Amino acid sequence: MSPPGPRSVGELADRLQRPGSVALALPRLVLPHLQVAEALAALGAPTSRDALAELLGATDDETTRELDVVLEVLADQALVWPDGAGKLRMAGPLRQAWDAPLGLDAPLERLLAGATSEDLRGMLAALGIKPPGTKPQRLAALVAHHSNPEQVVRLVSKAPAAVRKLLERRAEGTPGQPQSIVFGAPGPGLEPGARWALERGLLIQDRHAYGPARMPAEVTLSLRGPGWHAPFAPLPPSVRSASVTPAEVDHEASAAATAFASRAVSVLSACSGTAPTRLKSGGIGARELARIGKAAQADDAVVRLVLETAYAAGLLGRDGDRVAPTEAYDAWAELEPPEQFAVLLQAWRNLPLTPTESRDEDNKALPALAGAPPCNGCVQSRHGLLDAAGQLPAGQGATVTSGLGPLVTWHRPLAHSSPLDGTPFATVIREAEILGVLARGALSAFGIHLRTGDTEALGMECRRLLPSATATARIGADLTAVVTGTPSARLASLLNSVADRETSGTASVWRFSAGSIRRALDAGRVCDDITADLAAVAAGPLPQPLSYLIADTARGHGRVRVAPAACVIHGDEPALLAELAAHRKLAKLGLQQLAPTVLISRSPLDTTLATLRAEGYAPVAETAEGTVRVEKPRPQRAAAPVPAPRGAGARDSGRIAATGTAKKPAPVDPNTLAAQLLAAPPTTPEPAPFDGGPPFATDTEEIVAGWAKHLPYSDVRQLAHAIDADAPIIVDYVATSGNRTVRTLSRLELDPPYLEAWCHLREDKRVFTLSRIHGVMSPVPE
Repeated sequence: MSPPGPRSVGELADRLQRPGSVALALPRLVLPHLQVAEALAALGAPTSRDALAELLGATDDETTRELDVVLEVLADQALVWPDGAGKLRMAGPLRQAWDAPLGLDAPLERLLAGATSEDLRGMLAALGIKPPGTKPQRLAALVAHHSNPEQVVRLVSKAPAAVRKLLERRAEGTPGQPQSIVFGAPGPGLEPGARWALERGLLIQDRHAYGPARMPAEVTLSLRGPGWHAPFAPLPPSVRSASVTPAEVDHEASAAATAFASRAVSVLSACSGTAPTRLKSGGIGARELARIGKAAQADDAVVRLVLETAYAAGLLGRDGDRVAPTEAYDAWAELEPPEQFAVLLQAWRNLPLTPTESRDEDNKALPALAGAPPCNGCVQSRHGLLDAAGQLPAGQGATVTSGLGPLVTWHRPLAHSSPLDGTPFATVIREAEILGVLARGALSAFGIHLRTGDTEALGMECRRLLPSATATARIGADLTAVVTGTPSARLASLLNSVADRETSGTASVWRFSAGSIRRALDAGRVCDDITADLAAVAAGPLPQPLSYLIADTARGHGRVRVAPAACVIHGDEPALLAELAAHRKLAKLGLQQLAPTVLISRSPLDTTLATLRAEGYAPVAETAEGTVRVEKPRPQRAAAPVPAPRGAGARDSGRIAATGTAKKPAPVDPNTLAAQLLAAPPTTPEPAPFDGGPPFATDTEEIVAGWAKHLPYSDVRQLAHAIDADAPIIVDYVATSGNRTVRTLSRLELDPPYLEAWCHLREDKRVFTLSRIHGVMSPVPE
């Protein structure tokens, strides 16, 4: 539980019964928990346990025990509990999760709440029942008749064929056609058989409503028959599995993780070299993704996975119309591969989207980093996969990983699966395999600690299974440098500066050329330094061809110098300057020889440099002081995005860990809180300060309570604590347009009657009116 902790059992109960609290618990329930809750909602709590068991068909000893286990779990979640009088009660917001639980509409008594006494008299008369004198008596008589399944079945058996067909279809859950009928008074568009059913109360139409008639729950259950039971699957589906040893799982997980870590370095290095351009509609489009993939030798799925996890970890950020590495990327690039991989893996765990989902429901291509609204179902699909794979017997792995899909569905029924997946959750399963979380159909050591959230143990497993960076290269006489494994940041930087990368992956290859050596010389390196640096990282002596290439390129480098004027070209070799002046392809520069060793160009310095280099010359630029100008491009860096906390609208906890810019309040320990509340003497519910209770704990509480009139005191306390502690908070906000949204806010600044904050939905600073905040919820603690 997030701070501030409740001060009484009453406040705790109030917070647990809030829609926000129930909404957090609901997506984490497994299938039988949801089935029991839906059945209880259909019965209409409070109800007896026996009635619930009968509806679920849990009558034998085994299913009875399973039902008891489910009820205990729901009670632990404060969703369903016994009231001490033999009845089961449920949280109010949980009942609202279903419009028609089990396909059942409201009970007859509720549907007839707006009926007149004359309407009821007519229905009873059609049933052959003598109508009592008062409206309540007539309603009770009708309810008693329809609550008897035998009477309802007997009545329907005598109905015309069209009526029976209509009622049977409605009882199965097939919606009827729209019609306009008012309590037995048929109107236009009457469905065949509807008049007969409406006259006898088997279908009900509100006097002031338009749309299909509604079938009371009692009638639906009677027509479904005594053998019908609500679905109840207390045991997970079986998965075909085969034996697999821990060594085999480790080997495959290590290979996958190592390959991904290497590709991640290449992808982000490509982004650092040339920041990808964003589409006008937002996100990185297919063309830029293909460019990055070609440069990094990575397929589309890996590129998307790296970009989304890196953005969530704060390594990438939006910079105008581009997405560029942040300062945090530079620190990440210096880490060893195990630490680099751990950062991205933790970001993936709570990523509020499925990054490799490249197409939408209409099969249209989706851009990466599009900034779509957070998808809690996507997070739950990942957590469900970890839970499902974690339930496999020790030493067993799924024969076919797609077989884990139904098991994920059982563990997270409300989770999101890609609409284009041929099998349930195929996309998230494939991501887990790319990262090495799933290996040989079993949960790897990465997955085990990712599931429990033990970041320290996860880091240890990353260091155990991923090799350290390679600091040496095999440089061959064919002018290539081969690095096995992941090159260290220093080695990769050196080779990138003096050679061109051709391939990357488990082994990376760079090729030296005159152009790549000249690029290093243009950046201010000198011949001897290049040779010494390469010799220091080479596994053996430098090949003679490479030494000759470096020396020859350096010998010709700078023979021609371009000085700013507009501009002046000078050198020590009159013949070379005369050659430039006479070169036909350089005529567009407007070169004119002023002296045997001096030319003037009518083109700007940079244009002159580029043109000379394009024709095979190797000039260098000079500053106004006559020194050589070092041409070392400065990498583009974006401002780190504001990290969002976990919870509704949260981007990811991995970014918080990577950037260290968000304050995370320590969660309240449940055991300590429980001991404090139970040890306190029993008291009557404590009124809020504005109702005559104890004074406000802080001035902030009093200010917030004075303006946020819609908030109960427990919410006032949470919002005031977030403001004082500079902690993130989630608010239920009603805009001036009337639209209701849920926003995650941080960097809170109180300016009554307003609250200034960073809005993680808009990724910008926004101003909120305190009186329009209708609910508050703390983010999920780590």
